[in-house]
Amino acid sequence: MYWIILIGFGILSWAVSRRLKNRFRAYAEVPTSSGLSGAEIAEKMLRDNNIHDVKVSSVEGELTDHYNPKTKTINLSRAVFHGRNVAAAAVAAHETGHAVQHATAYAMLSFRSAMVPMVNLSSKLMNVIFIVAILGGAVLGLMPQMFILIIVAQAIITLFSLVTLPVEFDASARALQWLNMSKVTQGEEHAKAKNALQWAASTYVVATLAAITQLLYFILAFGGSRD
Repeated sequence: MYWIILIGFGILSWAVSRRLKNRFRAYAEVPTSSGLSGAEIAEKMLRDNNIHDVKVSSVEGELTDHYNPKTKTINLSRAVFHGRNVAAAAVAAHETGHAVQHATAYAMLSFRSAMVPMVNLSSKLMNVIFIVAILGGAVLGLMPQMFILIIVAQAIITLFSLVTLPVEFDASARALQWLNMSKVTQGEEHAKAKNALQWAASTYVVATLAAITQLLYFILAFGGSRD
């Protein structure tokens, strides 16, 4: 059953990710009437929110865009950094939305950042336990104490996924509101930017559903092993 869950959500995640990439590639062909690049959009949104201590930089890869609260940097992939299209505008504004969250002390972002060390430790712990389980035969053959560790680690990962949802949705909401007010995207452009961010958010929804399902499985399996 556990492998069915993993494979099922793996296929769903792949399908959503593929759709997301297709949407972004399509919207990368739609120029914005403002003509601003992703970097210029991020810098303008920062200025409009009176934020002057955040740097906008370019990073390698596709869909590798992220905001780093520790270094206060908005890291945009080259296609977004230099792009003057709807996809670049949506991504740049979304990542800048995280910078605005940080500057305004958005509670959920602070909570998520504080959880990162625990999540990293939990993920490593889960990997070690599953290697031991595979070598030892099966997950259900683990000692009760190790099973409890799995549940605790998965609970932390699940909580992190749940906290991530409002953080991502809020960043997109801030981005879309600003894109509309600043007229960086207008009319059909804005509708496409909104659709792009909705597909991006769906990847986090799938990840959260997968985390919740795995947690419930471990809890039920632990209860069954004690009967």
